[in-house]
Amino acid sequence: MDVLNALHQHRSIRQYHPDAVDSTLLEEVLSAGIRASSSGNMQSYSIVVTQDPALKQALFEPHMEQNMVVDAPVLVTFCADFRRMRKWLKLSNAPQNFDNFMSFMIGAIDATLVSQNVALAAEAKGLGVCYMGSTLANCDQIGELLKLPEGVVPVVGFSLGYPAETPELRDRLPLDGLVHYETYHDHSDEEIRAMYSEREQAGWARYMSYPSLKAMIEQSDVENLAQIYTKLKYTKESHIEFSQTVLDYLERQGFMHNQ
Repeated sequence: MDVLNALHQHRSIRQYHPDAVDSTLLEEVLSAGIRASSSGNMQSYSIVVTQDPALKQALFEPHMEQNMVVDAPVLVTFCADFRRMRKWLKLSNAPQNFDNFMSFMIGAIDATLVSQNVALAAEAKGLGVCYMGSTLANCDQIGELLKLPEGVVPVVGFSLGYPAETPELRDRLPLDGLVHYETYHDHSDEEIRAMYSEREQAGWARYMSYPSLKAMIEQSDVENLAQIYTKLKYTKESHIEFSQTVLDYLERQGFMHNQ
């Protein structure tokens, strides 16, 4: 599959065939992934590949009990990682400058870039992925299960395997709502309404097509797609809680030494 076609055909795959992913294919995909751009070519990330059924079962709860965690043959977790770098600096008698929030952000960006490279390579080879936001939201629990030492923080992760479904392509906002030329264009209320009009219809229809989600919506005071996002899916309380989890874990992992 050519690159542009692979990009335009991306779908989040939540149902997988049980077939294992051959180790040679997995290495090929990962080797393509690590060609991603990296700040200073430091490659301040690590990739944890999980295939052990017992460990996947243990990860099921912190990954918010998403079925693909145990159903997919492979889980891949991409971590911001300055542990290697810190050890190398010590061995080279160089200053330890990577113990602050900026360093975490560099590692997080590196990890995210390589994750997308791996995802694209996997899809080009007929595999499917589904990113899981729970990787960062519950980074402390996932880090403990993956035995991540100080200097390493899980940032993004996805399930990986052979798709057992072909879901419809999800809608995207129009290009002119996402791309700004020269300087930022702050959209007017009218432009925002027009930009989200298709999303509001398609997104609402999608949620209402699942009996369990439809029942949840009908039992709530939710009236539109925007309210689904902020009253049911991503509440302020949950985001505050997850924010504190991440900040506390960054402190424990040595990324908050900002003086």
